[in-house]
Amino acid sequence: MTTLIVEDDFTARLLLQRFLSRYGECHIAVNGREGVEAFRTAAGNGPAYDLVCMDIRMPELDGQAAIREIRAFEDARGVPSGARARIIMTTAVTDMKEVFRSFQQLCDAYLVKPIDVEKLVAHLKAFGLA
Repeated sequence: MTTLIVEDDFTARLLLQRFLSRYGECHIAVNGREGVEAFRTAAGNGPAYDLVCMDIRMPELDGQAAIREIRAFEDARGVPSGARARIIMTTAVTDMKEVFRSFQQLCDAYLVKPIDVEKLVAHLKAFGLA
């Protein structure tokens, strides 16, 4: 599994990286703009990301906008829905409107910080990544 962690908070990035590195290679982006660029670069140079953990509130480009760009990129490349990267929103935001917006933007799961690793593993298993 190849994972992209898009997170502006150092502690949250480190926690996710340490945990997810057990399952494969992890790359880091510190904002949504950098995350979208990393996603495009990986897709062009291979291997593409299997999993993206995306914070919602970040500088330069927030997670909602980054998801829209990632999904539009996948659409433009003709990636079938079953082969798309799995996106888990990771955030301290608990507002149900934000959760709903995340799913409208085609994320696959939503985890509230601090991240419950058991829930994260459950998502990985459900996605067939662990």
